[in-house]
Amino acid sequence: MKPQVLIVEDEPGIADTLQYALATDGFEPHWVATGAAALQRQREAPADLVILDVGLPDLNGFEVFRRLREIGDVPVLFLTARADEIDRVVGLELGADDYVAKPFSPRELVARIRVILRRSARAPATAPSPAQPFVVDEGRRQIRFYGRVLELSRYEYGLLKTLVERPGHVYSREVLLDKVWDERSESLDRTVDAHVKMLRAKLKAVAPQLEPIRTHRGSGYALAEDLPASP
Repeated sequence: MKPQVLIVEDEPGIADTLQYALATDGFEPHWVATGAAALQRQREAPADLVILDVGLPDLNGFEVFRRLREIGDVPVLFLTARADEIDRVVGLELGADDYVAKPFSPRELVARIRVILRRSARAPATAPSPAQPFVVDEGRRQIRFYGRVLELSRYEYGLLKTLVERPGHVYSREVLLDKVWDERSESLDRTVDAHVKMLRAKLKAVAPQLEPIRTHRGSGYALAEDLPASP
């Protein structure tokens, strides 16, 4: 079967270009012009990948992305006319698979889609087992906690992934800064504390009675080794 690609774009000219480029390269494209229509279609006939315009007439593209991820783990490539880097950063930190700015080369965009789909095929989401409260999907840069995908920023993902890889191991703030943050000189110890606080709030939303991230006073943080099989 041809890979199904859902195009969420309110400009018909751009949508036509995308549909032609995808169809001639072996994909089966489907076009909707609003965020609401995209969510409905994805519930009824899930696509293999979504091309999502940030500037939609009814919903912000970032909000559509959040709702899409509540439906399933479909790969998403953001498409936007905005040149501001902050939009790109926000999209990627939300967990998008890629980000392309208009105007774009249809050939390059199709090539990026192929890379995303190959990456997803190599690293499919793994269903959590009773012995694994946390499941890391590196291909999609996602972490599940008791089966639920956590909505994590780039640094929250890196921080939690580091802790999950060695449960019980106590990481100092200094080590976490070096492992997770790119610009070490611009980060302070309180940066780690702030991100741990946000992570704890997101974990508590899934399992209110548990404390997966433990504080070791004077030393740092560690992931609990005694988490139950179910929350």
